[in-house]
Amino acid sequence: MNTMKKTCARAVAAAVTLIAVTFAIATPAANAAPAAMTQAPEKPNGSGVSVSYRVDGVSQVGRTISVALVFEGVTNANGASVTLSTEPGLSIQGDRTLILPTGKRTEAKVILLSEREGLFYLHVFTSQGTRRSVLSVPVQTGTAPPVMKSNGTLVRDAQGQLIMSMPAK
Repeated sequence: MNTMKKTCARAVAAAVTLIAVTFAIATPAANAAPAAMTQAPEKPNGSGVSVSYRVDGVSQVGRTISVALVFEGVTNANGASVTLSTEPGLSIQGDRTLILPTGKRTEAKVILLSEREGLFYLHVFTSQGTRRSVLSVPVQTGTAPPVMKSNGTLVRDAQGQLIMSMPAK
């Protein structure tokens, strides 16, 4: 009976080791350092709020992904505000507004759900006093390349040059 217990214990230990190694191989990103933040360009007449972002992971249809945001440079005594929006195909899971305190660095994590393949954007609107800015964070889901919508048709003029004929709106 004692031999049976030792054999079972060895089998369990081997299985646990195999599971641990498999998990480590299947999830290398868990051990990797997070990617660097991307600093958004600022316009001289913008809100004055400095925004950095990072898309954590690879977006997949029907799965959530997080976008890390960092806000700095709030100088208005009343603070600043952030409003988030997306395009169809990408949805925000959680709050769409943030309040930023004066003089403090604020970090936020936005959870997004990809509903189909393509290139979509998380739009980050910042407002400080009467000044406003917008940043669009690209989120690529799957491998489908971005598709431009055509609003007209290609025709040739009298000299044979291609011209895009577009309807007036």
